[in-house]
Amino acid sequence: MSVLSLVHQISPPPRIMAFPCVGVDISDTSLKYVKFERNHPTDEGLILTHWGDVEIPAGIVERGNVHDVAKLAGVLKKMKDLCGARYVNISLPEERAYLFETTIATNTPTKDIRNLLEFRLEENVPLSPRDAYFDYDIVGEDTKMRMTRVAVTVYAKDTIHNYYEACQQAGLVAAAFEIEAQAIARASISQALDDTSMIVDFGKTRMGVGIVHRGMLMYASTLETSGSQMSQDMRSVLGDIDESEITIIKNTKGLSKTKDNEAVAALLMKTAEAIADELGIRIHYWHTRGIEPEARAIKKIILCGGSANLYGLPEYLSDVLGIPTERAQVWGNAFSLEEYVPPITQKYSYGYATAIGLALRNFM
Repeated sequence: MSVLSLVHQISPPPRIMAFPCVGVDISDTSLKYVKFERNHPTDEGLILTHWGDVEIPAGIVERGNVHDVAKLAGVLKKMKDLCGARYVNISLPEERAYLFETTIATNTPTKDIRNLLEFRLEENVPLSPRDAYFDYDIVGEDTKMRMTRVAVTVYAKDTIHNYYEACQQAGLVAAAFEIEAQAIARASISQALDDTSMIVDFGKTRMGVGIVHRGMLMYASTLETSGSQMSQDMRSVLGDIDESEITIIKNTKGLSKTKDNEAVAALLMKTAEAIADELGIRIHYWHTRGIEPEARAIKKIILCGGSANLYGLPEYLSDVLGIPTERAQVWGNAFSLEEYVPPITQKYSYGYATAIGLALRNFM
């Protein structure tokens, strides 16, 4: 979901906004960045010109809250120096987002929609209009009832201002702010696809879950399951081994119940079962609310994030939830892998899905 209007409310957009922007994904522990360019204006495919990962020291950002704007600005400045960034598209954390659906009369003038929705904020989110920025997308129409369905995303002003101020202090122009799951959808869902997909972002410190319907983010939540917790659990069986060794075991053996991996597989299966249970609750919630249940049915689960490499996880979720599950094809809307091979290997690309989607928004 575009939250470009949030930027408009803070300051006018720069004239250069149509130019390529660096996609910047900010988490509690790291900042990932991606920049695309075209060799020639008529080229369909893009070229990955800059990418990287900058560590964010503990305590600067926690659960999406910026606790130290100046220090986050310092991290952004490092990124700016590495890739020569000036204009950026910044991720917003799902933990701090409020999403809801509502309906308005189909004949409501466009100029009146925002004012009408503002009156409904307090009915749906624990924020007053004066303390919030919000944006909306038109989802569809019920011609029989003459009603239009609208998806609304809301953030506290303080959340936006802290990220915006960090960009300002780093000498960067924030062209857009966007919720993580919507950026991932732009990277991993074909523009021609009109189905409903669930996005599962399995990261180091948490798991983000989003539901994208007709290209628009309609639902977002956060689970406590994390890659770091998985590593900690594995050490109870394997001892205090290096994280790189644990990662290899996750990615090559994971849920496989081989003789030499039996204890680890049993441990990781508990995590997989917990993930399936949580996703199942959200799938049931989505499938039993709203109109057009067949059109809203989730047809695919897309895994991304650094921990999406867990061996056997897509197959397990497909089997238990009865919905095809696959790892994200994060480059599909940027270029053809038959024509261009990016410098980021496949197993690392899942962790860059948000940054890729943010970098793509100026080309799509």
